[in-house]
Amino acid sequence: MGRQVYRFAVVGALSTVVHLGLFAVLAGAGVAAQAANLVALALATAANTAANRRWTFGVRGVDGAARHQLQGYVLFALTWLLTAAGLWLVDRFAPGAGTAARTVALAVMTGAAAAVRFAAMRTWMFRASGGRAALPGPPRSGYPVRARSRATGRGGVA
Repeated sequence: MGRQVYRFAVVGALSTVVHLGLFAVLAGAGVAAQAANLVALALATAANTAANRRWTFGVRGVDGAARHQLQGYVLFALTWLLTAAGLWLVDRFAPGAGTAARTVALAVMTGAAAAVRFAAMRTWMFRASGGRAALPGPPRSGYPVRARSRATGRGGVA
């Protein structure tokens, strides 16, 4: 699980940079803060789901990809609610705050959603058959995997 947490954190950090960067560009161009957040987060979510699917949880191929993106957007709703609440709090308690303050609020609320996203991805979205959470591993291509024998050290089909 440690490897998954590390990979999830890397993907999450990169996705957060994309989200916050797009937000800052859109908000700086005059787009309303809530609308800028919605668009930026929606785009970052698609990339985040695809990257976590492949790299963090080791799911390869197209089987289930559309379902995983839909599930990613269910988790997007949670993140969006938290980030929208963060923007609302800034507007409520610091009227006239600039893009920098709003970007910090988004970062804090995105971080708050991260633990829930990881748990949901691990136990719901990318759950392996047999009731265990998916672990990164070799591609699930359906082809035999060459395994080395402990006794002989030679490869064979597993």
